[in-house]
Amino acid sequence: MGSSIMEAKKLEVFEVGPCNDAYQMGFLIGQRFSNEIRSRLSRDLILQNQLLPFAQTLESQQLIKSLIDNNRKKFPGYWDELIGTAEGSGVPVLDVILINFRKEILPFLPKTQTNTKVDASDDCSDVLVVSDTMAIAAHNEDANVALVGHTYLIRATLSDGSSFVGYTYAGELPSCAFGFNTHGLAFTLNSVPPSESEIMAGGIGRNFTSRDLLEATSIDDALSRIQSSEISVGHSYNLIDTRWRKILNVETASRNRVSVCEVGGSPFFHANMYLHLQIEQRLSKKQNR
Repeated sequence: MGSSIMEAKKLEVFEVGPCNDAYQMGFLIGQRFSNEIRSRLSRDLILQNQLLPFAQTLESQQLIKSLIDNNRKKFPGYWDELIGTAEGSGVPVLDVILINFRKEILPFLPKTQTNTKVDASDDCSDVLVVSDTMAIAAHNEDANVALVGHTYLIRATLSDGSSFVGYTYAGELPSCAFGFNTHGLAFTLNSVPPSESEIMAGGIGRNFTSRDLLEATSIDDALSRIQSSEISVGHSYNLIDTRWRKILNVETASRNRVSVCEVGGSPFFHANMYLHLQIEQRLSKKQNR
């Protein structure tokens, strides 16, 4: 039987660590996936047509500086990991910074017809259920077309002997999609669309918060990390305790607003709209049911 036109490419897994420091971990990841990162950056229309041109304008400078300063101050290790990824892959550091802060920068771009067409917020959905007979978290990974063929799994061992696995978008910190660790904590993410008035310029980035979750020691620790993150743009986190069969849906918004819903026996569906945190949000094509 002949090969199909589109053959499935096996998702690559890279085992890294323990490393001397966070920069070395990022450098090794960047070095290993240099081709994927370069390819993703060259094909990412949001980066090429929106983020890079905006970064050359005077009006962008304070926003980007605030994002860099605040995230580097709160998460110096993860910042070093990000810089290591850029330098290990041999791509411009600015490009890697921009794709990691995509969600935090795009709302502040001048509104044009092009921006509205390219920036779709309908990313990922989950069905969650916890009953006496089953505990399920089913996640659909539905991201930008530029990521097709540009993702990989990072299996990292940390200096304390613990480890995590993160599904990673090329050039970004693990993981703004889903991951799990040896402490029995897993998570998936759903994008949500807060209105512009609900977004705090220069706050903590989604990618840094989710990277932090990979090192959480329990579901309570994960929740605490989310609550203290001082985020810029809201997000939805599905926290999964694999040892105690517990799932929490956590919706967040800027100014430390957090709403927690524990999942029970009735199937809980979350996509790209807020369900229980009461804030002003933009309309999305994908509605929650």
